[in-house]
Order: sequence, then C-alpha cells, then structure tokens
Amino acid sequence: MATPARKRVLFVCIENSNRSQMAEAFARMHGGDAVEALSAGSKPSGRINPKAARFMGELGYDLTAHASKSLADVTGEFDAVVTMGCGDDCPWVPAKRREDWALPDPKDLDDDGYRAVRDEISRRVRALLASL
Repeated sequence: MATPARKRVLFVCIENSNRSQMAEAFARMHGGDAVEALSAGSKPSGRINPKAARFMGELGYDLTAHASKSLADVTGEFDAVVTMGCGDDCPWVPAKRREDWALPDPKDLDDDGYRAVRDEISRRVRALLASL
C-alpha cells in the first residue's frame, strides 16, 4: 500500500517571529513525519522573539533552531496556507486551502496572555491537521 504524500502547510504572519513560528512548531510536533511545516512573514523581523522561544521551551520545543523567513523564500504549492493578522500584507500563495486565524500578536502580552495565544495556536493546528 502506498504511503500518503506529506501534507505541506505554511503559516504566515507579518514578522515571522511569534505566531507563525509557534504554529510551524506545533505542526511539526502534532503532525510528525506526515507534515512538512513552514512559516514565513510578509515583513520578517529577522529574529525569533525570545518570549516565543521561552514559552515553546516550556513545552519541550526548541524554537531557537528556527529562523525568521520572508515569503520570498518560500516556494511551491501547499495543502493549506494559514495567515495570522497580516491582512493586505499577505500575498497570494498557491494552496488547496486557505484560512485566516484572527489571533492577537502576543509580543506585548503578559505571560498568561502569551500562553493563551500559544495554546490557542496549538488547538487550531491540531484541528487543521486532522482535517487535511
């Protein structure tokens, strides 16, 4: 029996330093080898927010191994593209499915607020992967 092709999922926000990075990490954690997860930003900051690294570290994921990337660095077609708060700054990327998650940018939130956004991203990633 043939092995199903890996699903390609792209998460996009403006800076690619918080939300999209955490979503990429959760897709890797929850999807394992069945998913190729990427993230990018419409105006990447060039760094991972230390808070994102700290709060993903609480769950055993090393976000410091990631890099902030531009959408220009991402090629190919995706099974799903998820945008998070970049509005008109998110250009069109070829995808079978598109979703926009209206999630606040957690960079200026307190610790509890940051964790709440992180946990909501995890929940949404699980639901997305289960539906692909």
